[in-house]
Amino acid sequence: MLTKLEKMLQLLDNRAEKQARKSAETHGRRSFLSKVGGLMVASAMVPVLPFDRSMGRAEAAEVADETSCDYWRYCSLDGTLCNDSGGTTTSCPPGSEASKVSWVGTCLNPDDGKDYLVSYNDCCGKAALVGSTYCFTSEGEKPGYRMGLHNDINWCMANDNKGYYCTVALLVGIADEE
Repeated sequence: MLTKLEKMLQLLDNRAEKQARKSAETHGRRSFLSKVGGLMVASAMVPVLPFDRSMGRAEAAEVADETSCDYWRYCSLDGTLCNDSGGTTTSCPPGSEASKVSWVGTCLNPDDGKDYLVSYNDCCGKAALVGSTYCFTSEGEKPGYRMGLHNDINWCMANDNKGYYCTVALLVGIADEE
């Protein structure tokens, strides 16, 4: 006499055999071999396919370095970077104040292909910091007699404390296309 477990195993075995016989009647060996071969080729190609190696990081693309003189916003900068001296790209470090006058440059943003007006403000009031990044990227600089377009001037001259510390680069707006 068969136990309950043996009966279930025999039933399962019979069903599996029926399914195998039915599959053999409807599909030939060549069909089976071609599908298995296709699966093997496809699985061998998976490592060659492109995939995202950034693991979800936003910095997968090349990101502009705001602490480098090559950053697009610094195209007409002549001075020390404030973001390397305790401030940011747009704000003076503590203990210094923005110059009351500035020079303006027109820089091309490679991300959107537009020209932007950039106001370069010197930060005044502290002694110059040794070892900070100094940039001299005078793209489009005009001669010294064109005051607002020349960057080799002590722009802290209008402030009470005339000591130069660093320079910030503020976006003023998009340049006219004329």
